[in-house]
Amino acid sequence: MLIPRGPVLSARNCRALRSKCFLPGVGTASNEHRRAFSRSAPCARSTIDNKHASTPLPLEGYRVLDMTRVLAGRDSDVSEPSRAEVIKIEHPVRGDDTRAWGPPYAPYKPGSGLEGPGESAYFLGVNRNKKSLGLSFQHPQGVEILHKLAAQCDILVENYLPGSLKKYSMDYESLRKINPALIYTSITGYGQTGPYSSRAGYDVMVEAEFGLMHITGNREGPPVKVGVAVTDLTTGLYASNSIMASLLGRAKTGKGQHIDVALSDCQTATLANIASSCLISGKRDSGRWGTAHPSIVPYRSFKTKDGDILFGGGNDRLFGILSDGLGNPQWKDDPKFKTNADRVANRQELEADIEQISQSRTTQEWLEVFEGKGMPYAAVNDVQDSLNHDHTRARDMVVEFDHPSCGKIKMINTPVKYSEIQPKVRMAPPLLGQHTDEILGGLGLDASEIATLKEAAVVS
Repeated sequence: MLIPRGPVLSARNCRALRSKCFLPGVGTASNEHRRAFSRSAPCARSTIDNKHASTPLPLEGYRVLDMTRVLAGRDSDVSEPSRAEVIKIEHPVRGDDTRAWGPPYAPYKPGSGLEGPGESAYFLGVNRNKKSLGLSFQHPQGVEILHKLAAQCDILVENYLPGSLKKYSMDYESLRKINPALIYTSITGYGQTGPYSSRAGYDVMVEAEFGLMHITGNREGPPVKVGVAVTDLTTGLYASNSIMASLLGRAKTGKGQHIDVALSDCQTATLANIASSCLISGKRDSGRWGTAHPSIVPYRSFKTKDGDILFGGGNDRLFGILSDGLGNPQWKDDPKFKTNADRVANRQELEADIEQISQSRTTQEWLEVFEGKGMPYAAVNDVQDSLNHDHTRARDMVVEFDHPSCGKIKMINTPVKYSEIQPKVRMAPPLLGQHTDEILGGLGLDASEIATLKEAAVVS
């Protein structure tokens, strides 16, 4: 009996269905499984549980088994800001790889009882609102625990090489027998099929091999990677979007599915208009342009007395505003610069003239010159300046909360604002194995059984 989870069930129907529910491949429901269903099938009671918000968050009551490491898997995270319960599976000794990616670290508070440099900034940045279960699935008992969790979860996300989890019976075909409603998401460098499917792939390798690095960097300089792992991030966002679509589909059919998300595919897709130009023209791309644009002039950063500023003269009207602001209104009627095509043809001369002028004032002075003029412009800020930017503060993009072992921590807030809900940081990024006892207790294990598993290094 497959029950599409979602808010369409009334409280009365939820109670009736729970009394009869069973998990395919497991048998009739025990009390443990009924408790699991009450967590994973949102219904009218969710509005009662969420006493501090007028509207429950979208995925409140859904459960995610997070078997990812590093970044791409994290950015598929549906716990932020949806309030899904996310159980992060970590190696019982070393934890997620990013726990060791430092400095910087947030140091432990005196009296925390913890040793070492602290919690890495990298891990803290990508793992809030999650519960940590330290578990080794090299042990059969560890696999048994994962199977019980998979039976109770709505979504599983993993980023192991294709086929790696089959020997632990944690592949999609094995788990769909336990839970046919499971949405199983695999994030890999090159996908589940194709000649490169068995290759490991970090963000930078995919940036190089699938076009992004070739179009990033200065015009005459070497190819460079983007300053953040942008392919990891976009892949995570594609995965998250696909998970949401699959949840909507499951509400209609009751069936889960396997989602195959590859960094290589997502990187190819995000080549966007440049890929389209190559496909239509049959020609190679025009290479690296730094901060400039191949088809619009001026559209790049220019040096100032103390930094850099970016001007965007995207059409003739905007170029007129720029010309006036730079004190050269005659450029508007100069045959060499009058239209965008003219400006592209005379790019080097015009850009050199602009930069000669732009270096005469500070960045702030130029910001004041163009304030309110209706032309796109921006200072080129470093990350610290961006985090302390007036607009960043006004949009509540930096939040502070208490970490139980490190004290006050600042983090980036969720970027999307909703009219009916108020997402927030509900839990600090977990310590390794912080929720092991809680999660295993929810599976029906008592304290002595959990202690035995810890002694055998199955869990931590």
